[in-house]
Amino acid sequence: MLNQQILARAAEVLGRMRDAGLRAVTAESCTGGLVAAALTHHAGSSDMVEGGFVTYSNAMKTALLGVPPALLAHHGAVSAEVAASMARGALAHAPDADLAVAITGIAGPGGGSAEKPVGLVWFGAIRRDGEGSTISRQFAGDREAVRSQAVAQALDLLADLTDAHMHI
Repeated sequence: MLNQQILARAAEVLGRMRDAGLRAVTAESCTGGLVAAALTHHAGSSDMVEGGFVTYSNAMKTALLGVPPALLAHHGAVSAEVAASMARGALAHAPDADLAVAITGIAGPGGGSAEKPVGLVWFGAIRRDGEGSTISRQFAGDREAVRSQAVAQALDLLADLTDAHMHI
């Protein structure tokens, strides 16, 4: 799952974060902690990684990240609104983190619908100063492929947040 390409990308992102003096926190659902695992694979990552939340169920998203139950009920766990709320909640519960990335999606093989097919993943990425965004991706392939692509996208978002911070 954590192939050499993903681990190399994680090392690159960590280097950028080190140069910028930034620390990150993750909030993961369908990736089950793989983003945090990719980052913490590397020695010295504790200087740039605050930690991570694996909130697979809606109840855990609410209990650990403060995602409002009404938001989950109205939009569903796989949505821009929930991804953004997860990222904000991760920052709120990780006081030393500067950046957060959140992932919520449908890795499959089941669980998809016409509106939210298997492979749909929403991401929330935010900086402590409030600058942030949400994006969705429709990934192809089996469960492992979807999760792997989601990890790569999350690492790209952390890199983007770091680069944006450096240009302020």
